[in-house]
Order: sequence, then C-alpha cells, then structure tokens
Amino acid sequence: MSSLGQRREQTVLVTGATDGLGRCLAAELTRRGARVIAHGRDPAKLRALHRETGAEIVRADFTELRQVDRLAAELLQRSHHLDVLVNNAGVGVGRDPTRREESADGYELRFAVNYLAPYHLTRRLLPLLKAPARIVNVAAAGQQEFGFLDPQLHRHYSGASAYMRSKLALVMHTFDLAEELRGSGVTVNALHPATFMDTTMVRESGRTPLSTLDEGVAATLRLILDEDLTEVTGRFFNGTHEADPHPQAHERRARERLRRLSDELVAEALSR
Repeated sequence: MSSLGQRREQTVLVTGATDGLGRCLAAELTRRGARVIAHGRDPAKLRALHRETGAEIVRADFTELRQVDRLAAELLQRSHHLDVLVNNAGVGVGRDPTRREESADGYELRFAVNYLAPYHLTRRLLPLLKAPARIVNVAAAGQQEFGFLDPQLHRHYSGASAYMRSKLALVMHTFDLAEELRGSGVTVNALHPATFMDTTMVRESGRTPLSTLDEGVAATLRLILDEDLTEVTGRFFNGTHEADPHPQAHERRARERLRRLSDELVAEALSR
C-alpha cells in the first residue's frame, strides 16, 4: 500500500467523518499527508475533529437532499478536484427496529441517508473527480433484495430490512456507475469494511462488536490507496477480499430501474 505523502497532496472527501470508521479514516489520511475534507452534521463534533486532525470540515444533514445539494455546490466552488470520495455516512437499524422513520423529504430514512444522499452527492461531484480518482462506497455484507413494488417499505417494515436494502442499493449504484465511467480513469468500488465494528451504530443496535475499527480502517484504506487497485472498478469487497454481493447487484435492468427511481426522487425533493 502506498503512502499519500509519497505523491502530490491528495484531496479526499470523507462523509460521516465525526464518528466511528469515518473519524478514524479522516485522522489516518491527514496523518499520511492528505488534504482531508471531513463531512458531518454536528457542528461541535466537526470543530473537535478539525482541532484534533487539522481536516477541513463541511456540514450537511443527509436526511435532507437540499442540504446534500448545497454541500455539493459548496465543494464545487471551493475545490478544483477530488482524488477520492469516500461515501461513508449512514444510519443503522435504529434504536427501535420496528419503528419506520422518514427523512425530511418524506422518504424512508435508511434508504434516504444510506443510498439517496450518496447517490446524489456522487453524481453532483463527478466534475471534480478527475482521473486518476476513486470512489469508495461503504456498504455492508448484509444485503436484501430491493423491492420496487414498495421501495419505501410502507408494508412489513423492519429496520434490518431497510438497512440491508439500502446497502444493496448502494452496491447496485456502485456497479452501475463503474460501468458508466469505465475507461475514464475514475474507479468505483464498494466494501463491507468489517463485521460489527466497535462503533456507536453497532452499540446502539444492541449487538456485541466482533471487529475492531482498525480492521475496518485497513480494509477501506486499501481501496483508497493500494496501487494494485488503481484500475480495479465495479467490485465489491468483504474486508480485503473480493466477494459476491446479492445477485440483484448484477442485474442491469434492476440497476437501471433503481437509477430512474433515484433520479425521480431526488428531483422531487429538490423541487419542493
């Protein structure tokens, strides 16, 4: 694995950088000499992160697509390029996994934050991602088929289903975008960093952590830095090993259908 300090300064945007995996990634990348732009929604946590790591900070609440759009506009104005975009921000199954929650736009919360927000942010920031550049989507090994008849899970809701569907949607987007950008010098990959890392999200779910944050950081850094992966795109990794996602991720028609739905939902939210 290369060190960022050995090359020209790299600009890396990490979303969800005020806690857990994102915070550790931001700290390690700044230590290695990167220009890190760290996203979060809590001003106090962002200021603390800036004091501790020197990372630049940007704020947006991913439960509202207008804020995601504003964030993209701010980044397009203040940066000439991005070398790496790490879509890490997300929400887990929730404190009460039987209770369906909605975003500020009226969309099922996990679908909105874990998928729609990074979908829109990534598409808006494509002009900044100039070859060679990488997009790394933090997904999960637990995936469930995305149902187009009830995409917002109004019926038979469970936090676990909502979470797994949102993460599969992110992998589907990964494969779809990788195909679109193939040959451009911009790669797109997704990964499950580690199983039940010791994070706030895992502890709030009542689960016992099984992996360390260091394991998740190492797996994610590999996709960000490893020179052997410079041209690798459209893949899903479980830790440091390539793995097979849910079969729906390979279905081109399903991916096209998800893309159309996503564009419609984003446009609807931004037009209000």
